[in-house]
Amino acid sequence: MHAFHDHCRRELAQMKAEGRYRTFADLSKSRQGFPRYTLPDGREVLVWSSNDYLGLGGSDILAEAAKRAVEEHGVGSGGTRNISGNTPYHVALEAELATLHRKEAALVFTSGYVANQAALGTILASMGGNWQVFSDEKNHASMIAGMKNARKAIWRHNDVAHLDELLARAEPGVNKLVAFESVYSMDADIGPLADIIAVAHRHGALTYLDEVHAVGMYGEHGAGVAERDGVLDGIDIVQGTLGKAFGCHGGYVAGDAAVIDWLRSSASGFIFTTSMPPCIAAAALASVRHVKGATALRERHQERAARLKSAFRAAGVEPMPSMSHIVPVRVGDAALCREVSRLLLEEHGLYVTPINYPTVPRGTERLRFTPTPLHGDAEIEQAAQAVAKVLRQLRAASAA
Repeated sequence: MHAFHDHCRRELAQMKAEGRYRTFADLSKSRQGFPRYTLPDGREVLVWSSNDYLGLGGSDILAEAAKRAVEEHGVGSGGTRNISGNTPYHVALEAELATLHRKEAALVFTSGYVANQAALGTILASMGGNWQVFSDEKNHASMIAGMKNARKAIWRHNDVAHLDELLARAEPGVNKLVAFESVYSMDADIGPLADIIAVAHRHGALTYLDEVHAVGMYGEHGAGVAERDGVLDGIDIVQGTLGKAFGCHGGYVAGDAAVIDWLRSSASGFIFTTSMPPCIAAAALASVRHVKGATALRERHQERAARLKSAFRAAGVEPMPSMSHIVPVRVGDAALCREVSRLLLEEHGLYVTPINYPTVPRGTERLRFTPTPLHGDAEIEQAAQAVAKVLRQLRAASAA
């Protein structure tokens, strides 16, 4: 047996000892019953950790669009976009996304992760690699993967003054790109987009914004925080997902027509990957069109998040500071965080994902609640009371 096998076993044992070994919940999603899922033993659970933020994954609007596309085109796409994998749905979806973000063009990828990795990696390898990327320290793993081989400077999270200092120290003649997010999904805060854009453009840097946890939910038409803050025109390249608020699957980038066309012909993560199935492209297209006018749904979503935060505080549980729809509750220990999650599921029928290292730094382990417009008042109250009870129970046991 190769030494690598022993290495894997040691690493797994270490993960289990530290309480950060990952397991998947065996849940059956109900299209009509969301956010209620079913366990293998038939028990019903209320899910609080879905990124189907608006509950559109089970929408008749999306389901009917997907069914029609399956009848027309079948299931698989049949190849890459160059090799028989292009359909009118893909083309229309990209046009719709470009319009949403007020950009000239858009390009759809198989996931948000791939979109970031492929777009950033391709850009930063261009022009002889004469780039320096300035990355917020809490940027997502997919962005970090795209910057892996680039010259980079890491600026303190949302610290625009620090970004300004680093940009001022850049080598003369280097091409600069500032990469950041709008909603940071683990800390639930929002970047100061207008200030970041102003500093970046003052230093001649391109702006690359990840809006995956904001598209569909912020702005008049759901284009994200950049739309809400009135700074869409200050973003050179925006990246988003179809797998969260839009209730589908896939990712995309939007920007200047020449840039997007160049990525289409240059990004290996796009060129050499079988394209999104036409039924998913059709459902995503229907979703984007629907969400653009779904102002009431966005308002309900924000109201549900505010109500959950208030319910936690009333129950004696202080959530982590949150500027967004995401409601994290800090536990601070990996093993304890997993135990809280287990008890919530087994004793209260609530599924809440424990977030541990390496997703968040050690010592900041947390539960991450994502209320949707479909979570009712009674369900919110139940969640707050259950979390308070389990935390009291476990902390009393550890103190004994």
